[in-house]
Amino acid sequence: MSLRVWLGLARSLVIYNNPLRTRPLRRFYRGLLSPGDLCFDIGAHVGTRARAMRAAGARVVALEPQEPFAGFLRHTLPHDITLIQVAAGPQETVAEMAVSTLHPTVSSLQPDFATTAGATPGFAHVVWDKRQRVRVTTLDHLIAAHGIPAYVKIDVEGFELDVLAGLSQPLPLISVEYLPDLPDQTALVIERLQNLGPYRFNPVQGEAGRFLWPDWRKASDTIAWLRALPPGTRSGDLYARRQLAK
Repeated sequence: MSLRVWLGLARSLVIYNNPLRTRPLRRFYRGLLSPGDLCFDIGAHVGTRARAMRAAGARVVALEPQEPFAGFLRHTLPHDITLIQVAAGPQETVAEMAVSTLHPTVSSLQPDFATTAGATPGFAHVVWDKRQRVRVTTLDHLIAAHGIPAYVKIDVEGFELDVLAGLSQPLPLISVEYLPDLPDQTALVIERLQNLGPYRFNPVQGEAGRFLWPDWRKASDTIAWLRALPPGTRSGDLYARRQLAK
């Protein structure tokens, strides 16, 4: 493993395994999930979310296609977390991932992500300097193999819409990363979710470990909020909760 790859792995571990990040996340998931819930972690990276879901009592299927992170997870995740070295997308295939060895958390399967994100202030320092071929499955295939999840977390650097293209049914709870500098990208994800079923939305800013809004809001209000965020605002997770018929 090259020095740059080691440095990228070490950087992710310092950032994402920091107790200041993991403790609020675990408290948040304990309030969000119930023991025995099935959860999919799409883009597990160093396993912070997968471990937090497990700490809440969930059964976890974690997907991570990128090396060296898949290898790291194989050796460090609890054995009751199912790890699959594969990405999720619109169809089963093999695809090429653009990798940033020094900032591997922003590696992406989205062909235009490096160009689009690289033009924004938050990514100006990032260089995508490597390519890795990865296997791709779909959420529908994961559901067929493991069951219907109570929660799916998707953090795949601009590939969220492609992941949802491989899903043919609404699920109870889904979260996607949102990037304030790329609001149109998240707006398309919201529209895709609305095509699957009736959803309401609530963001978590940064690593706050709590919802921003006291209520769950409709798609149009959420898109308006995204487009009004000032440039340079921290990214976060947008949660989509399926509305059940009354």
